[in-house]
Amino acid sequence: MGGMFDVVVVGAGVIGLTSALRLQQTGARVAVVTAEPSTETTSSVAAAVWYPTRTPFQARVLDWATRTFDEFTCQAADGAPGVVMRPTRMLLRGRASDVPWWAAALPEVRALRREEVRYPFTAGWAFTVPSVEMSRYLPWLQERFVTAGGTLIRRRIDALDQAAVWASVVVNASGLGARSLCGDAQVRPVRGQVVLVANPGLHTSVRDEDNAEGSTYVHPRSTDIVLGGSFELGQWDTTPSPATAAAILRRCTELLPELAGAPVVGHRVGLRPHRKGGVRLEADARPPGQVKRMVHNYGHGGAGVTLAWGCADAVTALVGGAALSV
Repeated sequence: MGGMFDVVVVGAGVIGLTSALRLQQTGARVAVVTAEPSTETTSSVAAAVWYPTRTPFQARVLDWATRTFDEFTCQAADGAPGVVMRPTRMLLRGRASDVPWWAAALPEVRALRREEVRYPFTAGWAFTVPSVEMSRYLPWLQERFVTAGGTLIRRRIDALDQAAVWASVVVNASGLGARSLCGDAQVRPVRGQVVLVANPGLHTSVRDEDNAEGSTYVHPRSTDIVLGGSFELGQWDTTPSPATAAAILRRCTELLPELAGAPVVGHRVGLRPHRKGGVRLEADARPPGQVKRMVHNYGHGGAGVTLAWGCADAVTALVGGAALSV
């Protein structure tokens, strides 16, 4: 069993593909097994602006976020499809907050000046972070993987030990699928709905961080703008809600009146893989069946893009020489 490849990665979202690429760069023969193409994963729906959404501080999370920021910065400079550095404003209500913990990952974060803030906001932060258009970026990642000799396998598996047919070292990047594949009841969906509108010429991402009516953000892209959003824990429905869409449009237009009348060009719903207790990134002490080494990398919630490359580095370190020695 497991003689065809050195490592098999389960999952072809941004977490799975970045893990596969990093492992491939060590010289390992890598396969990715997935039930659906990357263009149909949760990652494909993501607004995908670097920002550790609802992610509490941990030293290792800051390390992952920093490594990912640095990788995207290099990719933006090299012209990677869909990756640009996007000026961002995070607006606050009430008293000014302390410098966010994630600011340590960025070269510069500054407090907004008084003249840059209008009612009902009282303070905020300005920074520049990577923005990633996933419809362009995910196919590019997959192409890089395949061109370098990687194998993509379209197959649905019901348990992680089934992956041992391809390799005895398995990386579990199954996202929400980990709830059933490894029986992790701490994994639950967080339903996120966004509205896409034509871009009237905006370039800066804006977040209303404290809106009591719901998550509110405006993320420009090359041809459209992602307006969000919703954060509905435990909801599995992926059908866009007209009422939610109307509320998103109202909040975002109140935030940026320039959006009034912008044509709606689409609606998207994704299920973020939230995990109580945070990301599970560790080697399994008791891998199942014929698996010799199992490394888990899932539960990123709404911060998958923000942590992806740093987590891929951590996965590679955990797999270590096992991929080439078993």
